[in-house]
Amino acid sequence: MTAEGPALPETFPLATVPVDDAVATQFRLLEHVAAHFEGDELFTADTGVVPGLGRPRTTAKVEAVLADFFGAEDAALVQGAGTGAIRAALNAVVGAGDPLLIHRAPVYRTTDVTLRGIGVETVEADFNDPAALTEALGSGRFRWAYVQHTRQRLGDSYDPGAVLAACAEAGVRTLVDDNYAVLRVPAAGVELGADASCFSLFKLHGPEGVGAVVGARDLVARVREDNYSGGGQVQGHQALDALRALTHVPVMWAVQSRVGAEVAERLTAGEVPGVAEVRLANAQDRCLLVRLDRPVARELPATAKRFGAAPYPVGSNSRYEIAPLFYRMSSSSLDDSPGLADWTVRINPMRAGADLVIDILRRSLDATAADPAPVKD
Repeated sequence: MTAEGPALPETFPLATVPVDDAVATQFRLLEHVAAHFEGDELFTADTGVVPGLGRPRTTAKVEAVLADFFGAEDAALVQGAGTGAIRAALNAVVGAGDPLLIHRAPVYRTTDVTLRGIGVETVEADFNDPAALTEALGSGRFRWAYVQHTRQRLGDSYDPGAVLAACAEAGVRTLVDDNYAVLRVPAAGVELGADASCFSLFKLHGPEGVGAVVGARDLVARVREDNYSGGGQVQGHQALDALRALTHVPVMWAVQSRVGAEVAERLTAGEVPGVAEVRLANAQDRCLLVRLDRPVARELPATAKRFGAAPYPVGSNSRYEIAPLFYRMSSSSLDDSPGLADWTVRINPMRAGADLVIDILRRSLDATAADPAPVKD
């Protein structure tokens, strides 16, 4: 491989779930479904602010399934997908001027909007450095810390479970952004000891706009109290749709992770000319970062779509995304490493096999070599 352009940093991908373990997870989820639903209830759903519940009965049952499945005290479905879940949880526990401990890294942009809107005082510590984290926690300033499960910087190496354990030992409660991680990794934040996991069910093949806050009873109760309006409820048909979709996600993501590893191995072995370097990374979703030997990364997605690739995400593993995704690096990653924008493309196999991903990449690089002018939509 040639070595032109800025080198990719070393990455520290999170652990994935083997297919056999994913099958067991699927079966365990269905056991919790059977514990809360009679068979015919899975074919019907209600709507509205049911007296005594404040939400549809079906929604309440799905929430109970999620709480039991993740080993949590309670769960609440919210509108606004992952962003809405994070916003609901943060609003429930911090207010204007409150100090909130976060990782020293570019904040995911929609989360930054939420933090600015609340007016919270964010205080950074490098979670990759246990001594720095211990020092920050020892200050006694914090009631809450916010942890993003997947990587904010390409070089992040911290173990989310170790960060959560350090916070708990210091008496600091924790919220975890589990978007792109839940059911992809062996344990979500709440299963690792966090007070709450926040994530999008749209990213888990559920309907548009549905998110979940799963965790401590007092926190989830505050989320529900804030979301008392009938128009803000996740209706029963949405909740049931999300639950149905969730049943096949563990296996789907295990297969996708396996394909990504195969593609990385084959590209590293030099199977596609024009590839300089490859990294597996949790840059938002688990993906391949492919550094090219020419600065054509900005135009490559538009070229790749001619050969069947998706040139932009919908929900990063939503139900709409089946074709391999060829896309730019995430905004937060580029905030940290802007020099990679012209050289590095992000590839997610989605539902495809390794042969198709590699074929699209090879044909796209051949096409850009034959026509070096930028391809326009």
